[in-house]
Amino acid sequence: MKYIDLHCDTLTECARKGANLFDCPLQTNVKRLKAAGCAAQCFAVFTEGENAMAEAEEYFSFYESQKETGGFLPVLNYNDLEKCLRGEVFGSILTVENLGFTGGDINYIERLAGLGVKMASLVWNNQNAFAYPNLINRGGKFLFEERERRGLSAAGTLAVECLDELKIIVDISHLSDGGAGDILRGRKIPVVASHSNAAKVRNVSRNLTDDLIKGVADCGGVIGVNFCKDFVGEGDIFEGVYRHISHIIKVGGEDVIALGSDFDGIPAPEGLESCDKMPALFNYLSGRLGGVVMEKLACKNFTRVFKEVCGEVL
Repeated sequence: MKYIDLHCDTLTECARKGANLFDCPLQTNVKRLKAAGCAAQCFAVFTEGENAMAEAEEYFSFYESQKETGGFLPVLNYNDLEKCLRGEVFGSILTVENLGFTGGDINYIERLAGLGVKMASLVWNNQNAFAYPNLINRGGKFLFEERERRGLSAAGTLAVECLDELKIIVDISHLSDGGAGDILRGRKIPVVASHSNAAKVRNVSRNLTDDLIKGVADCGGVIGVNFCKDFVGEGDIFEGVYRHISHIIKVGGEDVIALGSDFDGIPAPEGLESCDKMPALFNYLSGRLGGVVMEKLACKNFTRVFKEVCGEVL
């Protein structure tokens, strides 16, 4: 089954290790993704702190260098994505995890559009000029079950407006409940939670409350289920992933669900250690969800969002 994965950290890890995106010995690479049935992979440029502009630029330069040898088509519009779904080419969707590296410079977001970035999140696990994370750090201790209510800064609100104008999908993964609420309130443009699960299934702050799931669904957005055991929960990984998918569908409907593995950003979960196991996961889920829902989960829901936000042509 053809699928689209909304988040992995393989691009950043390859750049850090000096490896090749095509055949690096990580949880994913282009060669193995193609063999697993992936039509297009969202590759994230990830930086942890603020004012990490030089680091981010290094990762963007690395991505440019991989275009010739990486064996992928940079997906810039819906027409490109259609080619990937037809199996003509393998697609790479460039994304940014944590805009904090800009130091709050709104003008830099326009440069991201020029680089071909199609999705971006405001924050990771540390507060920055735009927003608060959903992970609370108090006195050096992470409070995984508490929810962060503080919302976007003025710069964060401007950043979201800029992303919308530039047709870059807004990603609310890692964002505080207050910040996500600020974005979702009255929103008409779809957003994505690229790698997030359901708090009702596993009560950690990285997972979305039912209200947030409904908010994403109401604006036509999608939620990519994350494979990290800390967020999925204990027990069989396939069953755990299914529980989160099932709950998200129960709350937000079958048009809100998608996949966001977080490969190369998480410890390998037993049974789902790499993209090579995706066909086995799909076999398991197909028996629980049925063919129509599986196609929506695998690619149709995100394809709809990508078409609506990013457009058919440049």
